[in-house]
Amino acid sequence: MLTFGHSFETEAEVIMSAARESAHFTQYAGRTNVGPHTLEQLDADLRNLIKAYPGRPVFPTFLELVDLRNRAFELLEGQHYPTQGRDLYLIAGVTCGVMSNASFDLGHMDAAATQARTAYLCAELAGSDWLRTWVRGMQSLIAYWGDHFDEAISLASSIRETVSGQGSATVRLASIEARAHARVGNAEGVETALAAAASARETADHPDEYGGMMAFPVEKQLFYGSTCQVWLGGQPRMHRAAREASQAVSMFEQAPPGQRRIGEMCLARLDLAAARLGSGELDGTAEQVHAVFTDAANRRTDSVRRRLQQVRTQLEAPRMRTSPLAAALRDEIIEFCAPPPPALPGGHTP
Repeated sequence: MLTFGHSFETEAEVIMSAARESAHFTQYAGRTNVGPHTLEQLDADLRNLIKAYPGRPVFPTFLELVDLRNRAFELLEGQHYPTQGRDLYLIAGVTCGVMSNASFDLGHMDAAATQARTAYLCAELAGSDWLRTWVRGMQSLIAYWGDHFDEAISLASSIRETVSGQGSATVRLASIEARAHARVGNAEGVETALAAAASARETADHPDEYGGMMAFPVEKQLFYGSTCQVWLGGQPRMHRAAREASQAVSMFEQAPPGQRRIGEMCLARLDLAAARLGSGELDGTAEQVHAVFTDAANRRTDSVRRRLQQVRTQLEAPRMRTSPLAAALRDEIIEFCAPPPPALPGGHTP
């Protein structure tokens, strides 16, 4: 580079030397490791995985996400234009967000939290409010299922005033907050958050940037509401929970089999099972639990396992202890939730 301590013979030499250095920078700055179709292909691959996620086994999808994330990280470590960098950070952030969800579904909460932190950083570097909102919801969800309900509320409400109109991500954030309020028995907090979710649904000013498992459809909003009523308890709320969960199940069932959101449909069924059990309808409870066994047989997630265990706890209430059906159902849940036998060399099981 040009240094003023260097001795030049003429004014022209100084000017020409400075011009050569600027030209050299132009050649360097004009280089990019991102080809004309690279971002388009990464985005297409990511959208396909997000769309397929709800109906596929989780771990194989996770492995594909790892490969896609690595490609995005590799490109980010190279040289690219600023606009390409923002697009790459968005792709990397969405991928890490979905990987957080997959880690969560597979029962690895610490890994899910780490992926979420990386996703949030990428969202900020990409300047994406909707992704920031979605990831904050993921972090709140992790806290919720870890029984850290006050933390879940704090995370969900931490950006409430700074985000709006972010598609269904804002609806999701408020709905997660409502469930956390329900777990600490705050009925007023539940209704306030559910009202915020309903308002966000009405005022969303654009569709979700990514659909598939990142979208928060009406049926999911319904069963989040039903979960709140189950945890608050009381017959009027149990009736409301049964109504909302039943509607959610019906809507999930209307999707084509290949696009059905299996894990979420199972959780809605378990809300319906819990509501019916709370109303003394043991046969209706068994019907929904058995449907979950069938639906989740090839796609078991940690949240479904945890929710089944919560239903099993309800089945241990004193009034259920003399019921042969309740005892049988408890045993079936224990068997379904038991970890698989360890694999032997060669991939075989005992």
